[in-house]
Amino acid sequence: MLGIPGSLRADSYNAALIRAAQDVAPEGMLIQPYSLEGIPMYNQDVDAQGDPPAVADFKQAIRDADALLISTPEYNHAVPGVLKNALDWASRPPRESVLDVKPVALMGAATGIGGTAQAQADVRRSLAFPGAQTMPEPELYVARARTKFDDEGRLMDAETRAGLEALLASLGVWTRDIQALLQTA
Repeated sequence: MLGIPGSLRADSYNAALIRAAQDVAPEGMLIQPYSLEGIPMYNQDVDAQGDPPAVADFKQAIRDADALLISTPEYNHAVPGVLKNALDWASRPPRESVLDVKPVALMGAATGIGGTAQAQADVRRSLAFPGAQTMPEPELYVARARTKFDDEGRLMDAETRAGLEALLASLGVWTRDIQALLQTA
C-alpha cells in the first residue's frame, strides 16, 4: 500500500498520520510512505513529451501498490496544490491512468476545527474521473491536530488511533473486494 501525505512540510501532521498508519496497520498490511517532493507542476506540453523522471517514479509506485492511503491537509478550505498537481499527473493519460480501478482511502489532519472534510471532498472529486475506487467510509478527519500528536510527531490520541485502525481495516476489505471483482471480470 502506498501512503501519500499531501504536504511537503518537514513536520507535517499528515506525514505523521501516515507513520501512525504504519504503526497500527493490520497484520500483513505494509504501508510505504511516498513523498511528493520533486514532482513538477503539470504542463500538458511536458506531458506530451513523456513523463519527467519524478512523475514516472510516482506513477510506477501507484502501479505497484495494491491500494493508496492519501492523507491530505486542508489549505484555504481546499486540497493543497502539491497533492492536486500529483493527482493531475497520475490521471494521465485519460482512460489509461494508473489510478483506474485503484482502491483508495482518504484521511487528513489539520490544525483547525473542521478537520479536512472539504479537502477530502476535493480529492475524492479529483479521483473520480480517472476511475479510482475511493472508499466511501469510514472517514477520518483529524481536527486540532497539534493536540493529537506529541512533539516528535507520534499520534497520542486514542480516539484518533481507533479511527485510523478502523479505516485501515476497512481499506483492507475494500482492496480485497475490488481485486476479487477484477479477477472475475
